[in-house]
Amino acid sequence: MKRSIFLFGILFIALVACTETVTRNSKSRILAMGDSLLATNSLSGQSVAQVIEAALGEEVIDRSVRGARFLYDLPITGGLGLNVSKQYQSGPWDWVVLNGGGNDLWLGCGCNRCEATMARLIAPYGPHGEIPRVVNNLRRSGMRVIYVGYLRTPGVETPIDHCRDEGAELERRIRNMAAADPGFYFLSLEDLVPNGDRTFHTQDMIHPSAKASTAIGRRIAELIRSDGA
Repeated sequence: MKRSIFLFGILFIALVACTETVTRNSKSRILAMGDSLLATNSLSGQSVAQVIEAALGEEVIDRSVRGARFLYDLPITGGLGLNVSKQYQSGPWDWVVLNGGGNDLWLGCGCNRCEATMARLIAPYGPHGEIPRVVNNLRRSGMRVIYVGYLRTPGVETPIDHCRDEGAELERRIRNMAAADPGFYFLSLEDLVPNGDRTFHTQDMIHPSAKASTAIGRRIAELIRSDGA
């Protein structure tokens, strides 16, 4: 019992430390929500959100959490950010940078017979599922949303190679949804990593290196600039 309380306390501290709070005085217009694609490298000041800040010269509030999922039911840790939708806090947002879904497929169903999980995330046809629900709620509030896809590892074996087809299908559905809404952008990272190049990942070959976070953040910043905002 004491061990469980101790471990929960460590997890609580880790989750709280990973997210930025939104204060009444916050003037940031950009919010980041998602999983480790966005959260990695924050301790070194090189996370995706921090790169966007440097590129645009303005604050970005980063609420992303490593391991976060869209389909996450535990109330306490979900409220601390392991549920992507609950990372949201109201604020003067013009833009929301969003990602997720990979942990739902990898950890939720092992990327094996994941049709039901995939459909809960986003249906094959039409904007139904948890991802469309989150995006549509943001869009109804007038925010523009950039949904960031995942890194690829061409020519290199990784612990999540078996998830490639599921990941590609998830992104295909999100891309189709974005095509129907001019305020919803899908940013693919499919072309970011050259064949056989390991420098865009950390040693685990899953998470983005600082080099990758920098490249991703700059692409997002350029997309925001190109919209004229």
